[in-house]
Amino acid sequence: MCSASRDLVISLAILLVVLSTPCSGAFGKIENNIKSAVFLSPKFELGPGSVVNRYYYDIDFPRGHIALKSFNAEVIDEAGNPVPLHETYLHHWVVGRYYQRKHLRSHTGNDGHHRVLHESDSVFVRNNGICQKDILGQYYGLGSETRGTATDIPDPFGIVVGDPAEIPEGYEEKWMVNVHAIDTRGVEDKLGCTECRCDLYNVTIDEYGRPLKSGYRGGLLCCYDYTQCRLKEDYEGPKRSLYLRYTVKWVDWDNFIVPVKIYILDVTDTLKISDNSKEMNSDHDCKVEYEVESCSKDNKDGNGCLHVKRTSLPMRTGGYVIYGVAHQHSGGTGSTLYGQDGRVICSSIPSYGNGNEAGDEAGYIVGMSTCYPQPGSVKIIDGETLTLESNYSSTQGHTGVMGLFYLLVAEQLPQQHFSHSLRSSFLMDVNNIFN
Repeated sequence: MCSASRDLVISLAILLVVLSTPCSGAFGKIENNIKSAVFLSPKFELGPGSVVNRYYYDIDFPRGHIALKSFNAEVIDEAGNPVPLHETYLHHWVVGRYYQRKHLRSHTGNDGHHRVLHESDSVFVRNNGICQKDILGQYYGLGSETRGTATDIPDPFGIVVGDPAEIPEGYEEKWMVNVHAIDTRGVEDKLGCTECRCDLYNVTIDEYGRPLKSGYRGGLLCCYDYTQCRLKEDYEGPKRSLYLRYTVKWVDWDNFIVPVKIYILDVTDTLKISDNSKEMNSDHDCKVEYEVESCSKDNKDGNGCLHVKRTSLPMRTGGYVIYGVAHQHSGGTGSTLYGQDGRVICSSIPSYGNGNEAGDEAGYIVGMSTCYPQPGSVKIIDGETLTLESNYSSTQGHTGVMGLFYLLVAEQLPQQHFSHSLRSSFLMDVNNIFN
């Protein structure tokens, strides 16, 4: 009993010291423990005007109980050289997480032009976003702006994955990547091809053979896998073998890491209020893309050619904003997320290139500004209704544009998280001492 009392006193002393330590001194930086690895997607081939929109499953990815710190990607050729956007336009890449039954080989099948998981043997693990079903459920995703957009998560925060307690028995965690790229060498209209204008692709049905809705002029339904954008007369060019090269940074999990939740908001989302809804996302309708019509001739002579789209989004649970960034296409001028009281939660502005080199391509969005508020300074209240605004220049029309907003939110600040973890550990220690 003497030994038990002594152990209890020591545990109490440690708990009191740590809980009385200011937040800044309660944890150290974890940057020295960050691991990094570079991977390649499977090879894909593109000829002038062609499109790839492929889903690759069971990709190379860090394994184990870890916290992700960043994810960066770009398209490269076989020699490892970055490919500029004016040759191969990276419409988007997205990375998703799923659980698959153990001891299965590459268990995917073909559905039209897509490779899809067999639902009986896999479970898609979506983020915490509010869109319906699996729409915008990815963990990471960017487009043309990928080379110039920071994705680093500040210490001591991280996206926690690989927790054995969360993975269903008999399953293992795996990752997939969707790559959507358009080869614009020799095309008749580069912007029109990157905006997936249906007339340039000579498309009247979607990838599943369904007729396009009347009035649909361009977007994802017209530039699916194996489609072809119109080339200049007599243009010929070679096929190229390309890869998505992605760099992942992470740290091994420990109790000093503060988990963040991923929310991807969509300016096209419309919410139907229903008292009968049993699922959190059942009333949302994220369409992902929309069209910007050209402004009138009168406005073109002034400063009125700005297309503004807004939506209101109630957040059932909030937290402290750790990171924020918008995703827009060419023509975008910025996006802002507002709180219910009108305060700015995050504003993200595109950077356009001025040259020919990869990362500085003239006329393309090559980066989006990011928000890294001081932890604790920006909080979304449980139940708060946010307003998302996406702005585009409308001096000319644009099809298939997007207005997404990616947020990382922590439910607790570091001191709160550590105090909770230490109390839990202390109670477990006490239980072990007396049992």
